[in-house]
Amino acid sequence: MKKIALIGSTGSIGVQVLNVVRKNPDKFSIISLAAGKNVGLLYEQAKEFSPKVVCSAVYSEEIGKLSAEYFFGEEAYIDAVVADADMVVVSLVGFSGLKAVLKAVKTGKNVALANKESLVVGGDIVTKLAREKGVAIYPIDSEHSAVWQALDFDFAKPFERIILTASGGAFRDKTFEETENLTAAQALKHPNWNMGAKITIDSATLVNKGFEVIEAKWLFNASFDKIDVIIHRESVIHSMVEYKDGSVVAQLGVPSMELPIQVAISYPERFYSGATRLDLTAIKNLTFEKLDEERFPCFKEIVNAGKAGGAYPAVACGANDTAVAAFLKDRIKYTDIYRGIRGALDAFKGGYDGSYESLKSAHDFAAQYVKTRFGV
Repeated sequence: MKKIALIGSTGSIGVQVLNVVRKNPDKFSIISLAAGKNVGLLYEQAKEFSPKVVCSAVYSEEIGKLSAEYFFGEEAYIDAVVADADMVVVSLVGFSGLKAVLKAVKTGKNVALANKESLVVGGDIVTKLAREKGVAIYPIDSEHSAVWQALDFDFAKPFERIILTASGGAFRDKTFEETENLTAAQALKHPNWNMGAKITIDSATLVNKGFEVIEAKWLFNASFDKIDVIIHRESVIHSMVEYKDGSVVAQLGVPSMELPIQVAISYPERFYSGATRLDLTAIKNLTFEKLDEERFPCFKEIVNAGKAGGAYPAVACGANDTAVAAFLKDRIKYTDIYRGIRGALDAFKGGYDGSYESLKSAHDFAAQYVKTRFGV
């Protein structure tokens, strides 16, 4: 039985991780849980799964009465990386996930990763440390899971091209100018996927896809010119790999995050998931379109930040995190997300010394830039 430390248990991915565990009680056990301020749901999860350690950002008297060891505070989630865990699942949203990943890798734990920012911001640090410690980073993102499967689960397998698919999000049929006054409620209506609020907005702007390009670089040791993105509205093909001979191998499935979650935490096994099966006869069309960077200017900014390297991805991440949070509270316009990212990248003059601290400084600089510029 695989013992799992779950960091980010009350978010969309965390809840689905627990669904997978619940369906497979003979395969997995939850040894620790960490969450933010949703202590009510965390308490219910802890009662059901009986972890040894529970962590939350704020104190809960109810959790404190449980038999588990209890840690609380803004960075208490770090204490969920316990010695007897076989795998750490990191499903935090935002920059804070990097610290959790680094702690897990430093202690020799394999990581199932659903936190894009860890590799977007700290890919060089994380992958170098993982090699030194001899641990693996298993992707939970559906696109990277698809690539991993198309590579026969071999991160070192040669390939010609990685093709990431994107649904296009809620505003895929609108020009950038037409999105100026659209609301967060409209942006949260993703046509295919049921995800958390932050990632759903990132899917509308295609920031999410820019992050995935950078992730793919680090996960699969790929140069940027070997990573393409296409719009695939149906979200049936989750991504593809093209080989030297011209063959293209695709991974297909229903749009459910429980599938890539189970692949990541069960590897190298595959077993029954209980997920809805893909009915190929019900599919009328599979469409593919070139990504229009004029329609999705955030995508280009994120990828360019990845190409620039150093602390620039941390700047892009910090600006986006802060701008999206403000947009979700209706404090800025949708198009201000782009303006915040672009402006922060232009304003950043700091350096990068290869440390976590310099990445944190760049991230915080960008966050403050957005707060100051838009008064949020």
